[in-house]
Amino acid sequence: MRKTAKAAIFTLLLASTASAYDNHTHSRTDLAYAAGYKAQFICSGLFNGGKSLDDIEKDELTGIYDQIADIVPDLEAQIDYGKREVRVRFAEDAPPRIALWNDRTGCTAMPIGFGGVKGFPEPQARVFPTKSWPMGDIGAVAASTDQNTAMQAVAASAFREGDNPAGTNAYGGKTSAILVLKGEKIIVESYKPGHDKHTAQRTWSIAKSLAGTFAGNQVLQGLAAPEDPLALEQFQSFGDPRAGITLDNAMRMASGLVSDTAGNRTDPIYMGGASVKQRTTSWPILFQPGTRFRYANNDTLLAVQHLMANDVNFDPRDLLDRLGMRHTYVETDWQGTPILSSQVWTTSRDLARLGLLYLNDGMWPYGEDGPQRLLPEDWLEYVSAPSGPQPDGDVGYGATFWLMNNVEGVPADTIGAFGNRGQYLIIIPSMDIVIVRRGYDTRTDRFNLTAFTRDLVAIANDG
Repeated sequence: MRKTAKAAIFTLLLASTASAYDNHTHSRTDLAYAAGYKAQFICSGLFNGGKSLDDIEKDELTGIYDQIADIVPDLEAQIDYGKREVRVRFAEDAPPRIALWNDRTGCTAMPIGFGGVKGFPEPQARVFPTKSWPMGDIGAVAASTDQNTAMQAVAASAFREGDNPAGTNAYGGKTSAILVLKGEKIIVESYKPGHDKHTAQRTWSIAKSLAGTFAGNQVLQGLAAPEDPLALEQFQSFGDPRAGITLDNAMRMASGLVSDTAGNRTDPIYMGGASVKQRTTSWPILFQPGTRFRYANNDTLLAVQHLMANDVNFDPRDLLDRLGMRHTYVETDWQGTPILSSQVWTTSRDLARLGLLYLNDGMWPYGEDGPQRLLPEDWLEYVSAPSGPQPDGDVGYGATFWLMNNVEGVPADTIGAFGNRGQYLIIIPSMDIVIVRRGYDTRTDRFNLTAFTRDLVAIANDG
């Protein structure tokens, strides 16, 4: 391409960002975050999720943080489908924000002005074998019964009619998928238009419960124990009180550390291209470890770094493949640390597979090598125990799982993995039931999980 043509294209790209960049109500940081957010979600939605660009713009890039909501639409995204790369420019005097995809860990947000990629996983062919459920998709759905039909009617009432944003539904929010598994089979499975069993969405904080599952697998192998102090080099200086934080503290949101605003925002990592190690190990102690509940992405990310220190070959893909979760991507920062506080993309069926592992109390009888124990015998009991400090309200917290033990109309052994924008994985061991609900909810339009779960439980009890 001639130099003059390149200059013309560059001018057009700058013009497309002008309305956002010239708006002085936004800081440069907000602009950079907005560009990083857009690059990441377009990249992940296209190449992890298999979604259309229209659906990404409609679902993923609306209803987002107020801080960046009105900037994102004005930023132009350049998509290289061959390289699977997305670039979004946010300022005249800065390089674009870039998200790069690979076939093992999905999309990675690069820091502004990064100097090239080094150390990403080597490309490997993703194999989706034709196998029976749950290792594959053959025979996944149970035969229809009156009970199943009744549950399907409840599920249908959770969707907006025709996916009309102005429409209403019985439970609120904007539902994209509902799946109910009883025993080993799927008895309810519904998707909004444009989504199907292979459509992946971001789990948001359901990822934390997946991190707890990886921790359980390490405990089984003798590589970790809940009472172990976190093996982080940054905490080992003489006299550092953070050296007393245990894996259990981190899994129960009880590290005692100061955290990002509200305890649940990790903007420099999620939107700014910062590394996990750079951000999470810089906070001082605010409370004695194990004495205060403070929901914090950083606690989970500290636990993940502990798992990596225990096993230099730690790779989430290993356990995922053993569970048949082949449509799941655990995304990392640009230095290779899994962002298991939020950045996992997966399908509803893969979440059902995770729930099935817990229904089987950590045993996995479906692999080619026969039944295998993947979690310790008491791991379900451990993650379900409210033995640490508790949040306010009816819903408690165990170890990376929420507890619905005090919710009227729901069995006391019900645990859940909850994520932003209405991502829910509900596991009811006593009823042999897993419930998956995915959505694109907003702060002002939330899904009524309690009512939905209670209604499904009532039908199951009647059956």
